[in-house]
Amino acid sequence: MQSAQTVSALSCPICDGGTRRLFQIHGYHIHGCQSCSHQIAECAPAPDHLNRVYGDHYFEGGGAGYSDYLSEADILRAHGRNYARLMGRFMKPASVLDVGAAAGFVLKGFIDSGWTGKGIEPNARMAGFARTELGLNVDLAPLESYSGAERFNLIVMIQVVAHFFDVRRAFEAAAGLTRPNGFWLIETWDRKSWTARILGKHWYEYSPPSVLRWFTPDDLKRLAKQFGFEEVARGHPVKRISGAHAKSLLQYKLSKHWLGSVTVRAMEIIPNRLVLPHPSEDLFWMLLQKRGGA
Repeated sequence: MQSAQTVSALSCPICDGGTRRLFQIHGYHIHGCQSCSHQIAECAPAPDHLNRVYGDHYFEGGGAGYSDYLSEADILRAHGRNYARLMGRFMKPASVLDVGAAAGFVLKGFIDSGWTGKGIEPNARMAGFARTELGLNVDLAPLESYSGAERFNLIVMIQVVAHFFDVRRAFEAAAGLTRPNGFWLIETWDRKSWTARILGKHWYEYSPPSVLRWFTPDDLKRLAKQFGFEEVARGHPVKRISGAHAKSLLQYKLSKHWLGSVTVRAMEIIPNRLVLPHPSEDLFWMLLQKRGGA
């Protein structure tokens, strides 16, 4: 449920316009900007937000997170390699910073493909796994407060921007960590996709307080431009998830629906380790490049 410290008036982080309440999910009001329609959750700042929402339970407790994140190593590592191949259209392998690296699987996929670099991750257990089990350089920190001296040719934000509590502060930090003419590769959900429009407030990506904001490609393009980045390309990724993850998400989203128990029981025939294609019509990636400046 929402913190006792409520937020009744929110400004849009993209255009600074006023917002209004649209509907309520899990006790949290979802706001829409009255100017640009960007959507954000009404969620009061709290010092324990990261630990409370993205603690170990997020990676192994099901619900809006994962039933067993570490078991998806092969899927996520392949996802990193796929994005490394995509980047081959635009640049040679260079230095990469993976934001929200978790256990380092996506980053490892890039390194498998000839890249060098590191990650940052606010969950201590996941960052520790990346260091000890995969031999990766992963710092324990959220992007909003990260101040490393190194700058990178590519900053990767896969399934991260929707979780930023302060997206402007995060993008400001990312801009400072990007070399001139460097790139951002961002993957997130599209609130104006056909899937989102058809499902409305029942869209599975409305899951505060884990997900706090909902973009469109135009939202993301407009916000990134304010930090000196221009769109280079966009598309839909190939996404896969495990049977266990799919069942966990369905159970979470349908738990209060009359079809929920029937669907969950029917899904039990699917093996936990079976790799399933995930419809990605409502998911997009965008590549943005830093223009001019140091």
